Amino acid sequence: MVDNPAAARRSVRARAAILAATAELIRELPYAKLGIEAIAARAGVGKQTIYRWWPSKGAVVFDAMLESDSGPSGLALPDTGDIAADLRELLRGSVAALVDPGFDSFLRAMYIEIQQDQELAVAYRERLLLPQRRAIADRLAVAVDAGELRAGLDLGLAVDLLLGPIQTRWSLGLGGLTEAYADAVLDAALIYLRA
Repeated sequence: MVDNPAAARRSVRARAAILAATAELIRELPYAKLGIEAIAARAGVGKQTIYRWWPSKGAVVFDAMLESDSGPSGLALPDTGDIAADLRELLRGSVAALVDPGFDSFLRAMYIEIQQDQELAVAYRERLLLPQRRAIADRLAVAVDAGELRAGLDLGLAVDLLLGPIQTRWSLGLGGLTEAYADAVLDAALIYLRA
C-alpha cells in the first residue's frame, strides 16, 4: 500500500476542524442541543468523517476539551519547596478553570456523558482524572519526604480534601468559587496534612 501524503494532510485538517468546531459550539449551544450534525456542518465535513474517529458526541467533546485552550493544562505541579504555596497555586488555578465559561461548558458536558457512557467514563478517568490526582499525590509525597507534611499521610484522602470542596461547590452550582474560598479550603486541609 502506498502512503498518500495528501490524504493524510486532509485527515489532519479535518480532525483539527472537527475539534475546533466542537470547541466553538460547546460555548454557543446548550449541550443538549449540540449534535454531530452541527459539529459536522461547522467543520465542513460529513457526519461519517466524525464517526470514523469518534464513537459518540461525548467522545468528540472530550478530545476537544483536552486539546482546547480552555482545557486542563500540564499535570506537573510546581515544586518551589513550599508545599502551602504550591497547593495555593493549584487550588486557585482550579477555581479559575471552573469559573471559566469555556472550561465550565466542557466539564459540564463531560459530567453528563460519563453518567451515560461507561467507555467514555473510563477514558475520562484514565486520561484526565487519575493522572491529575496522581500528579497531586506525587507532589504531596515529596512534601512528606521533605518533612513539610506529616509522615503516614493518606495521599488519596489528602487529594480528596483539597479538591472535594471546590468540586462539590462547582458541581452543585453553589457559587462562591473565589481565590478566598480556595485559600480557606487549603487552610482547612493543611490542618489534616500537617497534623
